Amino acid sequence: MRLRLLSGVLSVLILALLVGAWHLATLPKGGAAVADSEYAKLVGAQAAVGAKSAFPTPADLGRKLAEHVRDPFYDKGPNDKGIGVQLGFSILRVLLGFSLAALVALPAGFLIGMSPLAYRALDPFIQVLKPISPLAWMPLALFTLKDSNVSAVFVIFICSIWPMLINTAFGVAAVRREWLNVAKTLEVTPLRKAFTVILPAAAPTIMTGMRISIGIAWLVIVAAEMLVGGTGIGYFVWNEWNNLSIANILSGILAIGLVGMLLDLLFSRLQQAVTYAD
Repeated sequence: MRLRLLSGVLSVLILALLVGAWHLATLPKGGAAVADSEYAKLVGAQAAVGAKSAFPTPADLGRKLAEHVRDPFYDKGPNDKGIGVQLGFSILRVLLGFSLAALVALPAGFLIGMSPLAYRALDPFIQVLKPISPLAWMPLALFTLKDSNVSAVFVIFICSIWPMLINTAFGVAAVRREWLNVAKTLEVTPLRKAFTVILPAAAPTIMTGMRISIGIAWLVIVAAEMLVGGTGIGYFVWNEWNNLSIANILSGILAIGLVGMLLDLLFSRLQQAVTYAD
């Protein structure tokens, strides 16, 4: 309890230090005359001469966050939706792609973990496909699927499947031999052995893979939505860059981080729930 309290106080102090440094860095400064009229049009004349920082202050971001919190779900057309609506689209795509990946990765991981032959046969394909960037998959997905939303879900699927697949295979292969021998002695059927012996033993490792995968899925969706456009928090950030609204960009970045933290916390709790103390 004392450690938790001290860590909380330290976190608040670090945040205060960062905000203070940010505030000092964005204080008004004197400057020379405007050198580039186009730059002045983009950032504002005061910022161009140094009278005001082009980067928003903590107070500017606070006001913008308050606006988003007051009405997060408004919808005024294709290019003007609340940040809550944009997050909703992104979370839906992530859940679809992640669920499809789990439906493929978990059974395939069981097969690979229980069969050395399957592991040796499939390992080269896994090692080749695993490091491919989501940005490399996106043009191919758009060309073949011809739908931006489906393409985004596919990219999430193909990029989040590998940690689940590998961790499931590792967890299944690492089940203690004596437990399997006892099941064999008792003539337990393969299906019952999979659900009552292998799955409980491998569950912590499987959940670790799922936790990694959901983090990758959330990273991927932001990049995918910047490319395909339309809706989503990635598109929101990119659209605000086109509008040169740095405060809105920072709001989107903060929302991305908070949702990612909540997803990781959810899977951390699930991982703890299936982990048995020795």
